[in-house]
Amino acid sequence: MIQRTPTAIEARPQDIDSHSWQQLLADSVTTPEALLQELGLSPQRWLSGAQAGHRLFPIRVPQPYLDRIERGNAADPLLRQILPLQDEAAERAGYVRDPLAEREATASPGLIRKYRSRALLMVTGQCAINCRYCFRRHFPYDEHRLSPSERTAVLNTLAAAPEVNEVILSGGDPLAVNDRLLARWAHDLATLPQLRRIRIHSRLPVVIPQRICDELLAWMTATRLQVVLVVHINHPNELDSQTRHALNRLKAAGVTLLNQSVALRGVNDDADTLAALSEALFESGVLPYYLHAFDPVAGAHHFDVSDDEARQLVRTLVERLPGFLVPKLVREQPGRAGKTPIDLHF
Repeated sequence: MIQRTPTAIEARPQDIDSHSWQQLLADSVTTPEALLQELGLSPQRWLSGAQAGHRLFPIRVPQPYLDRIERGNAADPLLRQILPLQDEAAERAGYVRDPLAEREATASPGLIRKYRSRALLMVTGQCAINCRYCFRRHFPYDEHRLSPSERTAVLNTLAAAPEVNEVILSGGDPLAVNDRLLARWAHDLATLPQLRRIRIHSRLPVVIPQRICDELLAWMTATRLQVVLVVHINHPNELDSQTRHALNRLKAAGVTLLNQSVALRGVNDDADTLAALSEALFESGVLPYYLHAFDPVAGAHHFDVSDDEARQLVRTLVERLPGFLVPKLVREQPGRAGKTPIDLHF
C-alpha cells in the first residue's frame, strides 16, 4: 500500500483557496505534456502512452487533486487514476462501450430508469476529472443535453411515475454545473409530491473541495427534500484537510454523506488501503457504502480486479473493521432491479 501525508500542498500557490471553484475547474490540466510536467514524470517514459490514451478519452485534472499526487512517483495511487496509458488502446474480449446497457434504460433524453423507485437524471455531461476507469467514458452525452422544453418533459415523466420517490442527479458530474440551475432543479423536483429525496453522485467535493460553497449549501438547505450526497473516493490519500473541511460543511448542513469506491488494480486492491479508507471516511463524517466490482468498460481492462480477489479483500475487512465500516461488495448488472450483492463465500 502506498500511503503518505501529502506534502505538495505546501508548495502550491498560497492563493489557491481564493480562486473560485469555477476558475479551478477551468484551469484544469488538459494535455499529456502539462500533466507530465506538473508531476515531474519523464516524457521519454510516459508521453507516448499518455498521448495514446488521451486521444481516446481526454485528460482533465484540476489543481487541488494534482496537489495530492507525489511528484515523480509513477506508482502513486492517485496518479494511476488519471494518467492515460497505452493499455487503453488495447481491445479485450468482454470489455464494451456500454457495460451497464444504459442506452436500453433511457426513458427520455436526460432520464434513465433502471430501478422502480429511483430515476437517474443526467444533469450534465461535464466532469471535473476524467478518471481513466470511468464506466461512462464512451457515454453519448450529446444525446442527453436538456433544453428547457426537455426539462419540462422530464418533470412530466416523473410526475406520471408515482412509484419514483428518489431522483439521482448524475452525469458527468452534477456539481460541475452552476448552483442557479441546480437550485431550479431542486425547486421543481420538490413540487412532485411523491419525491422524498435528491441523491447526488459527485466527485467534485474530492477533486475541487472549493465547490462546497455558500451558494451550494443555500439551495441544499432550502429544499424540503432530503439531500444525500454520494462521494467517490477510492484511496485515503484523496482525503486531505481541504476535502475534510468541505465534507464537514456538508454534514453541518444536514446532508447525508455516503461513499462508493471501485475496486481498482494498482489503486486500492489491498486490504490495508481499504481499511485505512474506511477509517478516514468515517473520521470525515462519511459512511462507507459500496465497493463496486469493476465494470468491464472498453479501454480500462488494466484496472480490473477479479470478483474472487474482491471477495477476499472484503472478507479481510470484515475481520478487521466494525460492520458499519465495511462497504457492501456489489456489481451493477443490466436489467436487475438493484445492485447485485456479491456473496463473500465465508
